[in-house]
Amino acid sequence: QVQLAESGGGLVQPGGSLRLSCARSGDTVTLSTMGWYRQVPGKQREWVASITNSRSRAYADSVKGRFTISRDNTSTVYLLINSLKPEDTAVYYCAVGTRLAYASPSVLGWGQGTQVTVSS
Repeated sequence: QVQLAESGGGLVQPGGSLRLSCARSGDTVTLSTMGWYRQVPGKQREWVASITNSRSRAYADSVKGRFTISRDNTSTVYLLINSLKPEDTAVYYCAVGTRLAYASPSVLGWGQGTQVTVSS
């Protein structure tokens, strides 16, 4: 099973920026898609962004224009968050799988999550 570890979360003021990182280990084959999800207590986990092995990117409407997903050659994925809003407060999870930007995604593995809190 693929191991994922998120980092970079914290407390940020509205309008600020944050960069999340996801380190991948435990496998030798590069899977096609990696992505980010977020979850607020009592609500479903929400897909935020994903990136394929060919560097094709997709974003949820709620974050489009503010979030940027990227990946490097060592399969580390990043999420650059600009213009943070209080409603962005959530636990952010890294995921690996296929079809993450579609209605029927297949998630192979999850990270343990990193807390992002946007508050004055």
